[in-house]
Amino acid sequence: MHSTELTVRTGQVRGLVDLTGACEGFVADAAGGGDGLLSVFLPHATAGLVVVETGAGTDEDLLAALDRILPRDERWRHRHGSPGHGADHLLPLVAAPSLTIPVLGGHLALGTWQSICLLDPNPDKPVRTVRLTFLPG
Repeated sequence: MHSTELTVRTGQVRGLVDLTGACEGFVADAAGGGDGLLSVFLPHATAGLVVVETGAGTDEDLLAALDRILPRDERWRHRHGSPGHGADHLLPLVAAPSLTIPVLGGHLALGTWQSICLLDPNPDKPVRTVRLTFLPG
């Protein structure tokens, strides 16, 4: 098993951060051309991980859909932080804190347009930690 930790600066802007390049680089070193599984884990309560196509407006559409599902208003009992922060704590309903990606021949077995992204709707926490673990097969 090989593992590393990434520090990801999301800033104070809500959105997606593409982790695909960092994941590919890690797997290239850890897998040595072999097969296995990549585990991506995010130890945070107000962010999640998604496999999604980025660009062409998808990023904005994703945040707009998230805001319809989990409105950023004062309806939430959890109220500290920026307005609507209570919704951030419900993000695991739609974006889990972990993903598992197959690795074949030392490469991520993603579809043509798929990217591994950190979804961070919380502008109050500008730095995130991501744990990458490769399990050889």
